[in-house]
Amino acid sequence: MSKNENHPATAHSVRGYLIVYVALIVGTILTVWASFIHFPSREINIVVALVIAGTKGSLVAAYFMHLISERKMIYSVLSCTAIFFTGLMALTLWALHDFPSLTVTH
Repeated sequence: MSKNENHPATAHSVRGYLIVYVALIVGTILTVWASFIHFPSREINIVVALVIAGTKGSLVAAYFMHLISERKMIYSVLSCTAIFFTGLMALTLWALHDFPSLTVTH
């Protein structure tokens, strides 16, 4: 068995990691660039930043945490976690509307 038999798989893996690395660098540059753009409302700035951050987080989870090649069980646990997190955030926002004194005003 020679040392070079695993070379194509390793080269493909390294190339994939480099592509994800470049995508993360581009995402960081886009985040900084988007922070200097003045959209009509502040909420749009927040949504743009969250979309970029979510995309970058998905890339990290998929490739560096190897979730892209995992079984359905991992995806079902991840989906339940995302649904639970969304529900908690919805409850938090709902509670803030019930108690206006808790909200921050500018």
